[in-house]
Amino acid sequence: MGHETNHADRNGGHTDNSLEKAGFRDRFTAEAARYTDLVPGRVTAQFKNLYRVITAGGEVAAEVSGKLRYQAGRISDFPAVGDFVMLDRETDREGHAMIHRILTRKSVFIRKAAGSGSEEQVVAANIDTVFICMSLNQDFNLRRMERYLSIAWDSGATPVIVLTKSDLCMNLPQKLAELETVALGVEVIVTSSMKEEGFQPVKAHLDKGKTIAFVGSSGVGKSTLINRLMGEERIKTREIRKDDKGRHATTHRELFLLPSGGVVIDTPGMRELGLEQADLSATFADINQLSEHCRFSDCSHTREPGCSVQEAIAEGRLAAER
Repeated sequence: MGHETNHADRNGGHTDNSLEKAGFRDRFTAEAARYTDLVPGRVTAQFKNLYRVITAGGEVAAEVSGKLRYQAGRISDFPAVGDFVMLDRETDREGHAMIHRILTRKSVFIRKAAGSGSEEQVVAANIDTVFICMSLNQDFNLRRMERYLSIAWDSGATPVIVLTKSDLCMNLPQKLAELETVALGVEVIVTSSMKEEGFQPVKAHLDKGKTIAFVGSSGVGKSTLINRLMGEERIKTREIRKDDKGRHATTHRELFLLPSGGVVIDTPGMRELGLEQADLSATFADINQLSEHCRFSDCSHTREPGCSVQEAIAEGRLAAER
């Protein structure tokens, strides 16, 4: 088993309130009460066909039951990091625990699975806030941010943009002005991992039982931020390449309980995102508002006469890239 055995000490030991600290309350406790022959847990990591799940008794190694595997019609029907699940036991001393049910997700961040056609992959489940991390170097990309925001709004969680490595940025006001054109109504936090106060704004979002997922390209500093919040080097970090392209420090999704309360989920870098499931209306609210004044209700905003969107582009009120 190696690193996939019982890891109860990773998140603070075998304490009865470990599951409560992991966000198990309210709607989840009510739904779990229906299954009197099973015990609840939350998925903290996945390794191929094995899962690590935190329970009231600590963390256990678990696998999906045959029935749940048979009923799963797609990848997103399997347990994912952040899922609350029902198991047959809360220890793995006599073998792997079996996951029999996934409790109803209150939110889910989904992307297109790499190389799978239209398959959906759950990046993180049951999250309250999505921290979209983008560094203020050559990784800064407004079009990618639009995609992240679209998927984040669709997830049911609240997106927050976290700009990292501000100490390397010589034109911060310009970058913030550019970001305002796509991040309508979204909070933006500027951080620097070089200074202690550089990540303090992130802490304001942490609350007991709340879950925050960190997403973004490789090398933007997600793992560094989480290590600062954990107060120790829990996640291995790697130096960025000379071309500003990130190296994959995180190779799998993993959930951590913070000493100060709250839950964070670290995810591997995602440079490309599919938009099979995304709420474009929130990200492009400005264009939606303009389109209400188009002459034709089915305007494609390309060549039609009386198009308010094209008019806004011509007048410089809207970027053509949008």
